[in-house]
Amino acid sequence: MSVAKVIEINASSSKSMEDAVQHGLKKAAESVKNIKSAWVNEIKAVTKDDGTITEWRVNMKVNFIVD
Repeated sequence: MSVAKVIEINASSSKSMEDAVQHGLKKAAESVKNIKSAWVNEIKAVTKDDGTITEWRVNMKVNFIVD
């Protein structure tokens, strides 16, 4: 029998949404073991006045197995 836990994290990247998700997961993995999945439930693009994207921000729920 196993128990899973979910935490919510925010991450950002100037490159892409995928990079923001990867950055968030890598940072979470520094203190959380057994990460199994992530559900991105919010995406935000920060822009300049001309509409150019300067930063991607994601909010996600990370699922991991508790030892």
